[in-house]
Amino acid sequence: MIPLRDTRPSFSTPGVTVFLIVINALVFLYMVMLDPYSQNDFIRQYALIPARFNPVALPTSMFLHGGWMHVIGNMWFLWIYGDNVEDVLGHGKYLIFYLLCGVAAGLAQYAISPDSRVPMLGASGAIAGVMGAYMIKFPHSRIVTLIPIFFFWTTIEIPAVLILAYWFLLQFLSGVGSIGYSQVSQGGVAFFAHIGGFIVGMILIAVMGTSERYGRRRVLNW
Repeated sequence: MIPLRDTRPSFSTPGVTVFLIVINALVFLYMVMLDPYSQNDFIRQYALIPARFNPVALPTSMFLHGGWMHVIGNMWFLWIYGDNVEDVLGHGKYLIFYLLCGVAAGLAQYAISPDSRVPMLGASGAIAGVMGAYMIKFPHSRIVTLIPIFFFWTTIEIPAVLILAYWFLLQFLSGVGSIGYSQVSQGGVAFFAHIGGFIVGMILIAVMGTSERYGRRRVLNW
């Protein structure tokens, strides 16, 4: 299943979401322009390596990606879910929310595999937080999803609560299955970063509240 877009409109310009996408893209383009030795050194310096834990790497690691599909997939998910969460929180609180989810995701993975020497990088933990917040705020929103039926592809609208709960379940089962491996996680995917980010996103969206602008709009629409 490939989510294409959501059906819920956003009533404010998602400036922070666009900014995060641009920054991630620029950092990735910078990385791919480096020679292999410099690229590896760049990753060692700014990615989170649990066995050589560096608190500074918690925020920097979420702006690094390991390949084209990695960065494109992450930014696509951020674009689908981020605008509505930014609409709810407001631009400033949304940026803080995003960074806190990313840091929490890194700490969650570190807690599971503190001795791993495999660099952990990517925005997926922070984006998982955005997805968790989206599920709490917009469970009945529809996600237009591309699915295969035998030899054909078609699109259907799936309630957000179903597709996001299904995604979380997959991360949880994969994460439990990866316990005991020496890598960051099985197949190079930091499943517990996804789990931690998702749960923290669900909590933070309730704790941080909504922006005044969003609150006024809800009152007017009521």
